[in-house]
Amino acid sequence: MELLLFADFMHNSLFDGTIFGKSLLITPWKLIGYTGVGLFAGRWIVQIFASNKVQKVTMPRLFWIMSLLGSICLLAYFTFGKNDSVGILSNLFPSLVALYNLFLDIKNDFQKNSQ
Repeated sequence: MELLLFADFMHNSLFDGTIFGKSLLITPWKLIGYTGVGLFAGRWIVQIFASNKVQKVTMPRLFWIMSLLGSICLLAYFTFGKNDSVGILSNLFPSLVALYNLFLDIKNDFQKNSQ
């Protein structure tokens, strides 16, 4: 019963109106999607600052964490909020790459610290 209430809530409108002459409908699922887009785009800002700090190209761990979280949010949105197979497939591969690179980063950090 609670699961049905949750599913119903996630598809309910939080905002339904017009902005700048365009209609806009915002649901909780869209907020999750927007969060994923923000994380996925914001990771590049993290990468720019990290590279600028060391004056060479670098991918900090936060980049991979933001990639994975952004992909998970977008996968949830495209799977449950929109039911869009193109969106699911376009975010499935990057999530696996981010998970693998995060695993390698943590593993290498652990090996470096254990020596």
